[in-house]
Amino acid sequence: MTDPAIVVGVDGSDQALDAVRWAAAEAAPRALPLRLVSAVDPAIAVATAGPPVVEKAIEAIEPIAQADLEKAAQLARVTADITARTEYFSSPAIPVLVEQSKHARVLALGASGRGGYAGMLLGSTAVSVVAHSECPVVVVRPAAEPAGPVVVGVDGSETSLGALAAAFDEAAWRRAPLVAVHSWFDSDYLLATQYGLVEGESEEDEQAQVLAESLAGWQEKYPDVTVQRVVVRDQPRHQLLEWSRKAQLVVVGSRGRGGFKGLVLGSTSQALIQHAPCPVMVVRG
Repeated sequence: MTDPAIVVGVDGSDQALDAVRWAAAEAAPRALPLRLVSAVDPAIAVATAGPPVVEKAIEAIEPIAQADLEKAAQLARVTADITARTEYFSSPAIPVLVEQSKHARVLALGASGRGGYAGMLLGSTAVSVVAHSECPVVVVRPAAEPAGPVVVGVDGSETSLGALAAAFDEAAWRRAPLVAVHSWFDSDYLLATQYGLVEGESEEDEQAQVLAESLAGWQEKYPDVTVQRVVVRDQPRHQLLEWSRKAQLVVVGSRGRGGFKGLVLGSTSQALIQHAPCPVMVVRG
């Protein structure tokens, strides 16, 4: 059964608490449940403690994780007066979070984690979780512009159309303008489309048409969302990183049409996850 909750990965780090604040502020006005999840691989305790004290080390992990979860739940109450459900798993973080994504509305992660045997190592697992999640994943950094637009990267691919759907929904909820950015100077994109130019049209006209076709129908579905169209010859990751400095949220597909078949995460989404100062939502299909 689908759970419409926003799920947050918690490991006790400040970055994970940033994700809790963001998720609580998002869940409360939308009347969505909030779930806080901690997952710790017992093998970490085995590797760090050694045979004589392995059992005690494993037993010591759960109280630490539960304390981290309670701190996060208290932060959610203070932030948005919302009661969060907490869950602890004695399992590796990546498969736990991917499994959670099968039923969640959104999965939120801090940009990096605390690490160590008591943590989920979110910084090192975020790319893997984003690449395999079955729901949108938001990697949270606190430097969002509260009154800024929602920005979405559009290239006409299936995943970017999924990102566009999510971006319109987010802009409508936030009563924010939407900036749709189509940039076509990425080397992979050029390699994939060098023989696909429409005869009789300039390159600029063709790229504007890609954006127009992607946006077709959405303005009618969301008449209250103001849309700004940006068509520019530049690397997509550069343009979106520039826009992320003044956005409250950036939304991208996990892999654009310029990426090679078989890749689960594109260079643009990876660059945004690692460097964007605002929260980044990555949508797979």
